[in-house]
Amino acid sequence: MKLYLTIILTAMALIAGVNILAGTATWYYIIISVIWCTVLQFVLDGAIAIIVQKLPSSWFDANKRCFCITERERALYKKLRVRKWKEKVWELGGLGGFSKRTIKEPRNRAYIERYILECNKGVVTHRVSYFIGFLAMLTMYNVCTFTIAVPVALVNLFLNVLPTIILRDNVPRLKSALEHIRRCEERAKRSQAEELTNTAQ
Repeated sequence: MKLYLTIILTAMALIAGVNILAGTATWYYIIISVIWCTVLQFVLDGAIAIIVQKLPSSWFDANKRCFCITERERALYKKLRVRKWKEKVWELGGLGGFSKRTIKEPRNRAYIERYILECNKGVVTHRVSYFIGFLAMLTMYNVCTFTIAVPVALVNLFLNVLPTIILRDNVPRLKSALEHIRRCEERAKRSQAEELTNTAQ
């Protein structure tokens, strides 16, 4: 959370400072505009998150092609060393009722399936937010549309890319955990069936 707040506040200060120095508008209009665009990003991102949570869970099935992770993508995440910095990225899933900060029940099949579902919902939420953030441009006029609204939207885009990468990186390991649980369940069923057969004999 500290990282995100630092990035946001630093970006706001830089955007406002550059615009004031460039004289794109009066200093108070610039400050108000930067604050307005930043707040609007939070509102839009929150609205998208709420909408996605309301959509049918079947839309986010792990077997859908759009949610599959290729080996090339996994290799990219490995090069980016996602696991080393992922803890520093803001995770707000808990506000929606399911925190993805840690895997609390690694042997619970229903929990892992829900975790994968929430990861896929998160990916859709963040990806839609990439573009929705640019709607702030419609609320500005003159050169400030490009010197304030666009830079703020680009910062929002960057801050949505990071959690997208983390969520996508999580899925293959979650699927492996789910497959392990399934194999254990199958072995347990076979063992139980064998015991029943031996008892019957």
